[in-house]
Amino acid sequence: MSKISIVIPVYYNADTLELLYEDMKEKILGKLENYEIVFVDDGSGDDSWKVMNHLRERDPHVRLLKLSRNFGEHAALLAGLSVCTGDCAVTKQADLQEDSCIILEMYESWKRGNKVVLAVRKERKENAVKVFFANMYYALIRRIVNKNMPVGGCDCYLVDRKVIEVLERLDEKNSSLTLQVLWAGFRTDMIYFVRQDREIGKSRWTLSKKVKLVMDSVMSFSYFPLRFMSGLGIVFNIMAVILLLMVLIEKFTKGTPIVGWASLMCVILCASGIIMLMLGILGEYIWRTLDAARTRPPYIIDELLDEKEQYDRK
Repeated sequence: MSKISIVIPVYYNADTLELLYEDMKEKILGKLENYEIVFVDDGSGDDSWKVMNHLRERDPHVRLLKLSRNFGEHAALLAGLSVCTGDCAVTKQADLQEDSCIILEMYESWKRGNKVVLAVRKERKENAVKVFFANMYYALIRRIVNKNMPVGGCDCYLVDRKVIEVLERLDEKNSSLTLQVLWAGFRTDMIYFVRQDREIGKSRWTLSKKVKLVMDSVMSFSYFPLRFMSGLGIVFNIMAVILLLMVLIEKFTKGTPIVGWASLMCVILCASGIIMLMLGILGEYIWRTLDAARTRPPYIIDELLDEKEQYDRK
């Protein structure tokens, strides 16, 4: 009998966990042959861990994982996948914006032989500004990182045990788990759903985290920033040569004096800004290289309930 693991990262979700569990219990848990729910507390500062323990007391299929601090959703999902025992595992958000029924559809697709099943947003009933920037991000990813990224994007996906083993071997920090799943290249299917607006609780998905996701997604999977710098440097050099020739021609053919302190300063400031931008991009790559070279674990497990031992990343 095949077993499915439902991995749920938790970060300040005390107000939605009970509702989330009841929703899954009503819609899908009774229809699954064998399952486990792995809640991963990613350093929440509210009562999330307490609520998770109440759920564990009610359902023996619930397992709890507590990280020593907040490591981010990428690390929390990876930690949950590393301890899950299912033949396949599906990730699910704790904010009630995804219909739990899509898990059944994804599970059936896995039974048909698909190693990866993506839950793709065909529509988002959210703030128009939020939807616009989300679509911009996914368009950017399709353009310069991975053309297989679905148009509507995806945060929820089901992966086979073989895929989980690959993700554990990658052991990457400052990356995107979704893009790692797509990069692995296993047989993939897509299930479409409508993402609802958040009605309960406050999103902790801040602007700084969104910017970091963009940086991690691009720099971990694409050479585009480096090629962009090279291309920009070539363009500026060509423009500088053309401008120099024009000034010399003007000087020797018409006797026009070479003046223009203001224009010269504009060129210097513009060139300096481009150089600083390039140094910043190079710095991002160097920092990521240093972070990987230090071999610090992407997460540290403080407590795992249903196991007697406390341990951290292998």
